[in-house]
Amino acid sequence: MKKILLFVALFSLSTLANAQRKVEIVEPVKQDVTNASGRVIKRKVAIGRFSNETQYAKGIFYDKENDPMGKQALDILSAKLAASGKFLLLERSDIASLLEEAKKSDNGLATIGADYMIIGSITEFGRKNTGKSGVFTNVKTQTVEAAVAIRLVDVATGLIIYSDEGKGSAELTTKTTMGVGGQASYDATLSDKAISEAIGQLVENIINKCTDKPWRTFFLSYDSDTQLIAGGASQGIKAGDVFAVKTKGKKVKNPQTGVMIELPGKQIGTVTVSATGGDTPETEYSFVTFSGNGATVNAEKLADYYIEEIK
Repeated sequence: MKKILLFVALFSLSTLANAQRKVEIVEPVKQDVTNASGRVIKRKVAIGRFSNETQYAKGIFYDKENDPMGKQALDILSAKLAASGKFLLLERSDIASLLEEAKKSDNGLATIGADYMIIGSITEFGRKNTGKSGVFTNVKTQTVEAAVAIRLVDVATGLIIYSDEGKGSAELTTKTTMGVGGQASYDATLSDKAISEAIGQLVENIINKCTDKPWRTFFLSYDSDTQLIAGGASQGIKAGDVFAVKTKGKKVKNPQTGVMIELPGKQIGTVTVSATGGDTPETEYSFVTFSGNGATVNAEKLADYYIEEIK
């Protein structure tokens, strides 16, 4: 009898099940996107809104402006984009009024202060518990599934250049044998992991879309003594960098979509950075010297030009 009890005790201890997690998080492969100087020119990206479009956790006192899941998703996306080293992140909470103002300007950059804007939403979210009972063993699994939709907008044109949805899931399994084993209650971290997995599937495409197009900026001031362009040290710009100066192309209406598009501009020269200044990413600038091989810049019509990285 003692041998049987000893065997049961050892069996129970050896099969004591700890909580097992199964989380498949797809991390994007980091790619180096550099200009001709071999360095990354960081893009300014504004995360305008991340909303919760599901009915999860929406009670009678629900506050749309302070939705915890929306803020959670925004923080996860910000962390993943920052980890890539390709972006300067700007938060723009009152995005509706900014977009309205952007329509009135020559380019939305002046109002939003960013090259690209991200608008996201949690479109699906759910929890479920499943279990299996045996003669000696009981298994309980908590599963969380989430879906996240992202839209990436080119601020200068107002066009959505990328739109997609990612799905993620996370689960926690507990197992008891003969009444002994892990006991799992509600696990809030599963929400983080499911949303993180969904967002992780979209981050690589966001990076690629933002860096496919050459980095672009504009003249701030131009006279015989001082020539300034927007952008500075925090974006990776330094003395000695050379950028192309181009005239804006003609705007035409695409008959297929009805959208106004800008044709490629013509290069009239280059600018060489001599120094950088400014206190914040939004206020940074660079001193440059223009070289046009006979061409000149009309200081009265600076909005007709843009400065672009040379790839």
